[in-house]
Amino acid sequence: MFYRFMKATLGTLLRVFYQPWIRGVENVPKEGPAIMASNHLAVIDSFFLPLMLPRSLVFLGKSDYMTGRGVRGRLVAWFMRGVGMIPVDRTGGKASEAALQTGLKRLADGGLFGIYPEGTRSPDGRLYRGKTGVARLALESGAPVIPVAMVGTNLAQPIGTRIPRLRRIGVVVGTPMDFSRYKGMENDRFVLRSITDEILYELMRLSGQEYVDMYASTAKARLAAGQQATTPTDAPGGRAAPEVEVPVPPAPEDGQESPPAASA
Repeated sequence: MFYRFMKATLGTLLRVFYQPWIRGVENVPKEGPAIMASNHLAVIDSFFLPLMLPRSLVFLGKSDYMTGRGVRGRLVAWFMRGVGMIPVDRTGGKASEAALQTGLKRLADGGLFGIYPEGTRSPDGRLYRGKTGVARLALESGAPVIPVAMVGTNLAQPIGTRIPRLRRIGVVVGTPMDFSRYKGMENDRFVLRSITDEILYELMRLSGQEYVDMYASTAKARLAAGQQATTPTDAPGGRAAPEVEVPVPPAPEDGQESPPAASA
């Protein structure tokens, strides 16, 4: 009920001010479990993605979002709960396992589960090496993985910006990816890496981002230490980079502006 209220109220305001667009929404299954694997450019990815999809989406987020102080902190916590975020403490040794079990339960119940394979926001708008948790989730649940590219959220909310700027934001939903051919191999680290790289390749193709074969958390640590920025590499898995560009909004005359999302 609260999720529907958020879509009807805050979702309407976001559409008016940010004019978000979505492409490939028909790739989201009308029912049944699916893993929505998205790139991660800004905090507001977690705002717009659930509000733009036709079904309720539950996703993981750092527990800091739920513990903020003051009016702003309480507002953020209220909003994150409203859009379905499940807080996870990423500092503990058992955090990744807890996140996996949370996702498996959601998928077993037939719902959509969102995950950011990069593990944290990109420090510079580029796509970074994926963590293999998304592959384990896919193999243990048997659910399809649907790649999702957020477009322009890093321009609307650069790192360090609290109030997002008024810029158009896009969502590009790719076709479902089936990894059933690897069933029973969820403990093979080479298989997990191969699957993860395949998912990241699709995210690269959908988003038009440059790829860096380094974890985003490592890149952030290097930048914080004043070290030189990393250079892009070809594509995940050592493949050649696809010939793609950053997606642009559909022209108004095309009649492809994103329609209001259906109720969950």
